Amino acid sequence: MSENKIYNVEEIMHMLPHRYPFLLLDRLEVEVPGEKGVGLKNVTMNEEFFQGHFPGNPVMPGVLQIEAMAQTAGAIVIAAEEDYKNSTKSVLFMSVDGVKFRKPVKPGDQMKMHVEKIRERRNVYVFKGQSIVDGQVVSEAEFTAMIVG
Repeated sequence: MSENKIYNVEEIMHMLPHRYPFLLLDRLEVEVPGEKGVGLKNVTMNEEFFQGHFPGNPVMPGVLQIEAMAQTAGAIVIAAEEDYKNSTKSVLFMSVDGVKFRKPVKPGDQMKMHVEKIRERRNVYVFKGQSIVDGQVVSEAEFTAMIVG
């Protein structure tokens, strides 16, 4: 049995084309290469979206929670490549289904995105994901993405 591989933000930036303020992963733990893993996002008051999303009562937008899950999924797939640091691939959303927002995500939270591939056909992947804060599910979705490049 092998240990999970942990990637820091610099390594994630080799996998994904996203950059500040749209890179929503601070760390990635791959449990099964190409299949399953956990992304980590430290939510801070410094996030630009808090300036306009409920000022005085900042809440992380739900669509960004889903985006963080999608970035986790894409990084899990790309991390499975032997030469991921030179990857030119991108992950493009195709659909999002079964979205549920259960609790608000606020500054100071550490959001963990648990993502698992449930189907694959050529370069199209279907993932199931949950975002968790303090052991409670804050959002979940099933989404389809295409890997291009």
